[in-house]
This record gives sequence, C-alpha cells and structure tokens, in this order.
Amino acid sequence: MKMTGARILLECLKQEGVDTVFGYPGGTVINLYDELFSFKDIRHILPRHEQAGVHAADGYARATGRVGVAIATSGPGATNTITGIATAYMDSIPLVVITGQVPTALIGNDAFQEVDIIGITRPCTKHNFLIKDVKEIATIIKKAFYIARTGRPGPVLVDLPKDVQIATTEFSYPDTIELRSYKPTVEGHPKQVEKAVSMLLSAKKPVIYVGGGVILGDAAGELQALAKMLNVPVTTTLMGLGAFPEDDPLALRLLGMHGTYFANMAVTNCDLLVAVGARFDDRVTGKIATFAPHAKIIHVDVDPTSIRKNVRVDLPIVGEVKDVLAKMLKVAEGQSANVSESRKNVEPWLAEISGWKEKHPITYKQTSSTIKPQFVIQKLRELSEPDAIIATDVGQHQMWTAQFFTFTKPRTLLSSGGLGTMGFGLPAAMGAQAAYPGRQVIAICGDGGFQMNMQELATLVQNRLPVKICILNNNFLGMVRQWQELFFEKRYSQTCMELPIDFIKLAEAFGAKGFQATKPDEVETTIKKAFETPGPVIMEFKIAREEKVLPMVPAGASLNEMVLNA
Repeated sequence: MKMTGARILLECLKQEGVDTVFGYPGGTVINLYDELFSFKDIRHILPRHEQAGVHAADGYARATGRVGVAIATSGPGATNTITGIATAYMDSIPLVVITGQVPTALIGNDAFQEVDIIGITRPCTKHNFLIKDVKEIATIIKKAFYIARTGRPGPVLVDLPKDVQIATTEFSYPDTIELRSYKPTVEGHPKQVEKAVSMLLSAKKPVIYVGGGVILGDAAGELQALAKMLNVPVTTTLMGLGAFPEDDPLALRLLGMHGTYFANMAVTNCDLLVAVGARFDDRVTGKIATFAPHAKIIHVDVDPTSIRKNVRVDLPIVGEVKDVLAKMLKVAEGQSANVSESRKNVEPWLAEISGWKEKHPITYKQTSSTIKPQFVIQKLRELSEPDAIIATDVGQHQMWTAQFFTFTKPRTLLSSGGLGTMGFGLPAAMGAQAAYPGRQVIAICGDGGFQMNMQELATLVQNRLPVKICILNNNFLGMVRQWQELFFEKRYSQTCMELPIDFIKLAEAFGAKGFQATKPDEVETTIKKAFETPGPVIMEFKIAREEKVLPMVPAGASLNEMVLNA
C-alpha cells in the first residue's frame, strides 16, 4: 500500500525493533509528528532540549546494547543535537539521529531554519545521509541501522526534507542490506589468535587492559573466563568499568590519570599488555614514550584504524572482541599443561601487585564535620540495588564514582568518556530508565554539570521516570578548580559558583522531591529516603569544598609519576 514518507519512516523504525524515541517537534518534522500521533507502536519521549534528547537516546543505547533513536527539526533543532552526536561518536555508541530539513527545492537558498547538517556532522558521525526521494527512505534507514550497530558502532544521521516526508510511495522494507564499501572484519585471524595465546602463556608479568569495546561487544563473559583461566590481572578504562568485576582478586580497577596506584604500576612494569577493545587514549597512557616500556603489546579491536594509532603494537588482531576472546579461550583450553605452568609462573607477579595494593589502596579519611564525596559514593553502592544503573556527568564526581562505586556488571555505568560532556548524566539516566522502568537508575552529578541540563527534571516527572539524582555540591567547577589549586597557585578563575541555588526547592518546582545532607551522619538517611520515595528525587550533599581526586597523573607525566597526596 502507498504511504507518506513520514509514515514509511515510522514503519521502518518499527521493523528495526525500535520501541522508544526521544524527539522534539518543529516545522520541518511536523508531518512526521502528525503520523506519530496515531502510531501506537513506538513510545515517544519529549525532552526539554534536543541535546538532552540525543543524550537520552545515547543512555538508552549504552544500557540496552540496542540502537538509540532521536528526532529533531531543522536549523537550531539540528545544531542542538551536535554535542550529543559527538559524545556518542567518541564513545562508539550506536545511534540513529533523524533531522528534518527544508524542502529539497529550497536547500542551499538560506531558507528559514535551513542549515547544512550533513556538512556540519560529517566529522562526528560514522556516516550520514540526505534523503532526496521518498523511494529511498526504507533502504537508507536499513543502511543507517546496519552501519550504526556493526563494526565499531557509532552515530548515523539521516536528514529528511519536508517534501520527502509528504510524498507517497509503496512501502517495502528490505530484509538485508549490502554495502560494497563497508565490510567490517568480524572474525579474528586464527594464526594471530594462536600467537596471542602463546605470548600470554609465556609471559611472566602479563596484564589485560580492557576498554569499552568489551562492553559494546557483549564480551564480558569471555573476558572473565580467559582472565581467570590464565590468572591474568585486568585493568579497565573508564568506558570498560563493569566488564570485569572490580571485587575480583584479579581486578586492578581503573587505569590512567585518576586510576589506581597498582593499575598504573602494573602496566608500567608488565612484560605483556593485551589491549582488548581499547584505543590507548591519552588519559590512559600518560606520557606515550614511557607507557608500558617493558611490554610486548597485543591489540585486539574491531576497528583497524585504532591499531597503532597511538602506540606501537607487536601483535595486531582485527575482529570483534567477542569472537577473538572466544577463540583465545578455545586455544588455551587445548593446552592444559601449558596453562597450568603459566598460572604458576605468574604467581610472583600477582604477589608483587598485592604489595602495591596494600601499600597504596584507593582510600580517604571521613571526618565528623564535613561530608567527603567518596563517602557518599560508597554509601550509594552499599544501599543501591545490585543491578543499579549509574549515569554520571563529567568532573570530579565522575572520577570518585569510577574509584569508589565498585562496578561488577557491564552496562551499569553510563558516562561520557572521550568527549567529556558536562550535562550528560541526567538525560542519559533518563534514557536508561525509559529502557528499564523496573530497574534502579541513579544519576550522579556535580552542581555545575547538573545545571547544564536540569530542565530534564520536567521530562522525568511528566513521563514518571523515577531517576534518583545525587548532586555532590561543592559550589565549584571542581575538576578545573583542582587543576587551578595544584598547577596555578590557587587562582580560581571563574570556577567558583557561589550563587546559593536551593536544589530542594528546584525539585519541588518541577513536581519532584528533594532531600539534603550537610553532615556525614545525614548521608545514609538521605539516600534511604530518596530510594524509598516514588518518582524522581534529588538528593543534595554539601561536600568538602576543596576535596581533590587522587591519585592523579599530571598532564605529560608517566603513569608511575602519580600525585598520591596533596
């Protein structure tokens, strides 16, 4: 049967299994929204800002592993999506972002609310499409979802002019799609896999270094099985937290600038580093020239352009990490005698690591007078549900969460890693809660980042999304302030946020609830009240104003040159 382009788009989303979209209407998508009015197969959530809508789709995708979908109108609606798209691009999150566009005859004429969103987003999308014919919609949407979710995932933008939405044609959705120039490598080369296992079995001081690719590739099970079989310690990036349980004796936890002492020392002194689904970001490596100086490096990644991009690699393996790790497991299982010998050989290494753990654990001292933020994070972990989803903003609270929450399951930490986007936490939590209405979702924010998208409180209330929001309030842009204290002689230039915002009244103004703690003995009670209260809740903690995130590797320093105390 014949359908309008707008209806065809919605039918395509349904065929792709989309159950939720986050979108904001406008003139060039009004026909799409008119069709949506009577289209009951997809839930639509209206954010209060298009950036937040894309972050919500991003949070949905990170929590579920499915493709997140966002919609915006042309012009300012489209440009407001860019920070969200760039955030997803840097962290390899599968999104399809649909923007309206002026009629095809007006493109290039500076029409009202016209902007070249294809040109603008080319550097921060995996691919983008401008649809000029209604007959192309079904095929292009199929391509968009395929590109977004396969290989190294990422955001794809589809620009849909108003006249194409109005035009009609017969609807038929393709079962499969073939792209001649896009052939992701799925299977790791068997010989390379065998060589990797051989190197692991002969290493005396091995470390497995895990990035977000293990979570995106649903390979946490294979990773854990391999590490435990071979008795190899595991360290993770921020994006990899939860891929390996942090309460396991083999866990080295977070690596890099604000990583653990023992993770950084282990990587500095290892003789073999196996990088899986990680890209050797500068926040992880520190000074490249001194990164893992004694180690052979194996790099497993689905994206060949990530290999040897930042560091030398002795053995590259291109393929989906789940496939490669499963093959490594199979090879190792066939060498039981060598595995047994290897486990004995690494015992002195594990003992050395245990010494580092005892010497410099991740710790803090909670006094009776002022709330330490680390104490709040630990109490949240203690009182939250085992499968709680945590979304963070960016800043000190993000690092305290990474250090003290203890993540044990994949897809339970949603955080902007590569782009470091303030304002991400609240809408990302919103997207996760929309995906999992029955699970506990907690947004951990600083007072600065929360104010960037605090309007989404209205979206939470309207859609009955019971996100619990933890604000660690030090009235500072804390991470920048920390750098100013350590490296700029405490010249706190434009980082002090002294305006006394009443976050409790703010919550009430939006129709939510709010609770505040100003003393350490109020922290547990405040968290319990928030968790017991139905609907969205703000819990504000007045924390020590000049508390720092430590350890810290200064910019340009080596991983073993950590600031442990200051």
